[in-house]
Amino acid sequence: MSEESIEYSPRSSPLGRLLVAGTQRGVCLVDFGTSDGELRERLAREFPFADCRAVRGPLARSWADQIARYLDGRTERIGVPLDVGSSRFQRRVWAALRRIPRGETLAYSDVARKIGRPTAARAVARACANNPTPVVTPCHRVIEKDGGLGGCARGVRRKRRLLEMEGAR
Repeated sequence: MSEESIEYSPRSSPLGRLLVAGTQRGVCLVDFGTSDGELRERLAREFPFADCRAVRGPLARSWADQIARYLDGRTERIGVPLDVGSSRFQRRVWAALRRIPRGETLAYSDVARKIGRPTAARAVARACANNPTPVVTPCHRVIEKDGGLGGCARGVRRKRRLLEMEGAR
């Protein structure tokens, strides 16, 4: 892959169609939808100046395979490199999300406290909504303080299913 290229791999998953896209540096997008066409359109909108093409190389394919194995329940860990643009605040939130153990959840306000910004629960929610690599960066593990699921960029149904798959309380 060149610096300007993104390779993607669509496939089936328990959460619908899955698209994993990556550069030579790492995964830049994980997305769910109902059709490959829908997913390719969103990828093109997200990266309008990139050369996006179906996976040819083994590296990008191995990242997609790893995420698919996690979703299929064949592994409990995802260890792929990431290549995502973000603000400093988003990086802090997303790093905190990756530290939430599988099967556990935290409230948006808990995450805000963990990153040293106790009044930033709404900003944490916004960072979760803008997370380009769900599942790898497990924004689904963040819920409302009262136990409600809160929102999810690709649907609350998928968030609920992910939490069930991980055995969250």
